[in-house]
Order: sequence, then structure tokens, then C-alpha cells
Amino acid sequence: MATPTVRLISECFIKPKFTSEETKEPCYLTPWDLAMLSVNYIQKGLLFSKPPDVDDPQNFMATLLDRLKDSLALTLDHFYPLAGRLATKKEDSPPSYVVFVDCNNSPGAKFIHAAADMTISDILSPIYVPQVIQSFFDHDRVINHDGHTLSLLSIQVTELVDGIFIGCSINHSMVDGTSFWHFFNAWSEVFTAQEKNSPITLSRPPILKRWFPDGYGPIINLPFTHHDEFISRFEAPVLRERIFHFSSESIAKLKAKANAQCNSNKISSFQALSALVWRSITRARCFPHEQVTSCRLAIGNRTRLDPPLPENYFGNSIQTVRGIATAGELLEHDLGWAAWLLHQAVVGHTDKAVRGWLESWFQSHFIYQLGLFFDPNSVMMGSSPRFNKYGIEFGLGKGLAVRSGYAHKFDGTVSCYPGREGGGSIDLEVCLPPNSMSALESNQEFMEAVSLSP
Repeated sequence: MATPTVRLISECFIKPKFTSEETKEPCYLTPWDLAMLSVNYIQKGLLFSKPPDVDDPQNFMATLLDRLKDSLALTLDHFYPLAGRLATKKEDSPPSYVVFVDCNNSPGAKFIHAAADMTISDILSPIYVPQVIQSFFDHDRVINHDGHTLSLLSIQVTELVDGIFIGCSINHSMVDGTSFWHFFNAWSEVFTAQEKNSPITLSRPPILKRWFPDGYGPIINLPFTHHDEFISRFEAPVLRERIFHFSSESIAKLKAKANAQCNSNKISSFQALSALVWRSITRARCFPHEQVTSCRLAIGNRTRLDPPLPENYFGNSIQTVRGIATAGELLEHDLGWAAWLLHQAVVGHTDKAVRGWLESWFQSHFIYQLGLFFDPNSVMMGSSPRFNKYGIEFGLGKGLAVRSGYAHKFDGTVSCYPGREGGGSIDLEVCLPPNSMSALESNQEFMEAVSLSP
């Protein structure tokens, strides 16, 4: 069967509905933001059903698109840096290289209407996520530095036979996962208020002022003369991508098992689940006994700083922590042993650790390189089941599924989403080469914990 193609129908740019004095000022980037310049945009989206009782499908789609565009313009009033572009200011004497967001010199955020001759079943029924879904997102394979010439935010609405997919791509130098979903939820909130003719007020207005450690910023001078010195591009290997569902009951059993095995009550549900994934993927890879492997967890800094950053802080405030062991150690010990390693890594991520990372960054000004950051001997647990992903509706009802684009998919990357039924259930989007994926699917310990999707 031929792979379905996605057809571009139209595209335009959306600017904030209103302008203010703040939008005329540059938005300077923090170390957390600048470190992301050579990685991909964040690409996440939601699949919705088309309403079954639509009399005029063509008019319904046109009306929906107009409402999405109008509500996006109003939402950008609050998130106006997303309508800007990156800019670099270079000086020879004295030497200066500053990357920032120019909120004036930009046509705005990009908005695309596309279509594909596919059904919801074509997306959700296959065991492996169809590769065509990567075409539901703009900025394919783009890195954040490309935001000098490309939009920092791009929305693609892909019309299916019986569904609608809304894909959102945001420059990762502008947002982490917390801020990505903050924006997505705010846009849905504005859409709903318009639909009900209610006042347009956000329940969680973003705090756009970037945070810098004492004595630094807001202007950070990078030790470069040209972007080729810190930019690289990486092509992922051939991967299979599969969604594994874990019910709240299954996760509760994993947590209880891990805590019992190490005589503790401190291991969280997510630490127990991550330990299971780490052990299972390591076994599937058939590493030699002495091979060093690690499990990295994306971790937020907002609540770990002292004083903490506000919940609505808009930007990047993440790092990674990891548990490290040889393959032999990991597989000879039990689930609780691995979960305790991850627990210790999380507990150790304190205000002191966060500020230590920042101090080291100012000494080296390193920019993450995708080919080096994701090593084939590790597992990377990204995104979060705590993000509100199914509260986003746009008048279409609750989403059917979360899916992602090409970005940040490597051997051993795992993205974590809340299960659609809620209650603490979790979906894991696992990316592995075909042989490793087949071995994982044959792993009894792992597959016994996997639940059927409701």
C-alpha cells in the first residue's frame, strides 16, 4: 500500500492582535535557552475526531480555521516572543556575539492548513506509529538556530477523512515542555472563551521576564564568531516507534514492587516505571556485562531553585539527571535497585546542583549537540505525564491521542504522556531500532506491565 501524502492547502502568518511597548524590546536568552540552539524544535500535537453531525463539512472546516487563527492572534498577545525571530548581534571591537529574540522584525507565527486521505484508524490501529505523522508538523528536521529565518512557532492543522490533527512546533530555545504545554493550553482556553462569547482572560498568564542568576545577564556574550562553531545537524537511524500504555493499576503495582524491594516508600511511580524501561531496553540491546549504560530523566528546575521560579515562568528551565550502572549490575539486581538509583539522582538535583550547572555553563558556554547528547547506550526519558495534554479541545471534544514529529527521536528515546483515561495512567512513546524493538516486545517482565489501551 502506498504511503499517504500530506497536501498543503494554504499557509499564512499570524501576528499578535495588539502591540505594546514591551514587544519593541529584545528578549534576551538564558543559559538554558542558549544551550538549545543546536537541537530540534519541540513537535507535539493532538488528534481529534470530526464532529459527526456536521451538515456542511467545508463550511465547518473554514469556520474552525478562522477561529483557530483569531484565537491564536489573541493568545500571542500574551506570548508575543513566539511571534518573533532569533537575531544575532556581532561586534568586532570589543568582540561580542549575542543571540536574542527580535519581536519586531518578523511576519509572525506560521499557520498551515493541510490535508491527508487518512482516517483516525489509519493512525491509531497500526502497532507502530506511521511515519507519515511526521508530516503533520512543520519545521521537519529544523534546529533552533534556524529560527533566525524561520518562525519560532508553527501550527499545522491537518484535515483527515474523519479527524483533525493539530500539530504545534515551537523553538526549543524559547520553551521547555512545561512552557510548550502552557502555551497550547492557553490557546485552547482563549478559543473556548471566544466560542462562548466570554471575556478573554487567561487562568495562567505567562511570566515572560527571563530569569538569570545573580551577577549574570540579561545580555550574554557567547565566545563565538560564527554559528558554524556551535551548530551541528544529526540524522537519526532507522527506528520503530511504538506507544505502550500503562494503566494506573499497573503503575501502582510497579511502584509497590520497587519500594518493597528496597525497603522504602520514597520511590515514585515515574521512577519505578523509568527503571522498568531502563532495565528492559538494556536487556533488549544485549549489551556485554561490562557495558556502562545510563537512564536520563528530563527534570524541571522551577521548584528546585531557592527561591523557586514561578509556575508560569515562560522559557527553558530544565536539565537532565541520570542513573548509571553497567549492564551486568542493572540486570543482576532487581527493579527496586534500579529505581533507587534514579530516585537518588532526582533527590540530588537541588538548588546547589542547578546553580552549579549554570556556573559551569558560564565557564564553557556549551551548546548541546544532538549526536553527542543522546548516546546509544542510554535511555532518555523526556516530556512528562504531568503536563495537561487532554484538556486542550478547541471545540472538538477531548483529544484521542498525543503524537509527535521527527524531533528528538533517537535509539532509546522515550516520551512520556498522560494516558487518555487519566487517573495516573501513562503512555510511553518508545523509539528503538527494529531488532531492539522486537526484543523489547518479547520481554516478559516489560510486556506483563503493559496494559491494553482503553
